[in-house]
Amino acid sequence: MIEDKNQSRTSLDQLGEFGLIDHLTQNFEINQKSTIKGIGDDAAVLDFKSKQIVVTTDLLVENVHFDLSYVPLKHLGYKAVVVNLSDVYAMNASATQITVSIAVSNRFPLEALEELYAGIETAAKVYNVDVVGGDTTSSTTGLIISVTAIGELEPEDIVYRSGAKQNDLIVVTGDIGAAYMGLQILEREKEVFKVNPQNQPDLDPYTYIIERQLRPEARKDIVELLKKMEVKPTSMIDISDGLSSEIMHICKQSDVGAEIYENKIPLDPQVISTCEEFKIDSTTIALNGGEDYELLMTISQEDFPKIKGNPNLTVIGYITEKARGMHLITRGEQAVPIIAKGWNAMKNEV
Repeated sequence: MIEDKNQSRTSLDQLGEFGLIDHLTQNFEINQKSTIKGIGDDAAVLDFKSKQIVVTTDLLVENVHFDLSYVPLKHLGYKAVVVNLSDVYAMNASATQITVSIAVSNRFPLEALEELYAGIETAAKVYNVDVVGGDTTSSTTGLIISVTAIGELEPEDIVYRSGAKQNDLIVVTGDIGAAYMGLQILEREKEVFKVNPQNQPDLDPYTYIIERQLRPEARKDIVELLKKMEVKPTSMIDISDGLSSEIMHICKQSDVGAEIYENKIPLDPQVISTCEEFKIDSTTIALNGGEDYELLMTISQEDFPKIKGNPNLTVIGYITEKARGMHLITRGEQAVPIIAKGWNAMKNEV
């Protein structure tokens, strides 16, 4: 994460906008059958025949969503793609194409954008999506990245936030809270570096949680797994803003209540130990941290035998009638109302 100040730098004005686009996109390949025309014309041409199409867009702004003092540009490019694909998978769809637009200031040389686009290219290959367009422009406020993701699915497979029913099980994939604690480590080491630039941080004890922050993965595998197990969630959402915010979205859209059990929330041991180090409650972090990009879903109790024992899926509670509200059942068996204290783009607090 230490920058080499002696790198060669190619000014972007040497290429111009269209030369820059040609240069950055020259290695993108077309792999999807639905991509008729990708980059190189006024618009991409896609053919999805009789399938349903899902479209989602996310915007990442420097010093709001990322800090380039510790976020490598290649990781940033990868993450910018992943956070959009996660929304596609939350609809139970397959991601097929993305467009990428950037606004960039003149402090960035060509080589920096090559790193950014190398991350985008890697993510496109890993998730088998085509990069079919985008835009570039100048910025006076740093780097801005906008990615639009497109996906497809059969009409009968689509899952909304609004389908949860009373007595459905609440299920989460993977573990949560790691991305937020990874951010705390990076922020702490940044402050240490400011005081002593010669200090080299020892990040080995925090490898997992830092990776979850800098290079998260979208749960494409879960969509495939559910289909293989013949389980269709009744509702689903990705965990980008914190577990509490996401379950509240599902409850509001589905007009239901919920009970989540504290002792069922999946936490990685590194999250627990780091929370102890920072003297903060791990349950609070799991509920409010965000950026995990796991999937939160509800499933019918009839499907429980199909998912029972699967290491990718954890039942953390159940859906109740709306009148009962939304509660966390603590380890002491107290019912605590769930409130949304997760990521807020207008006020970055947990």
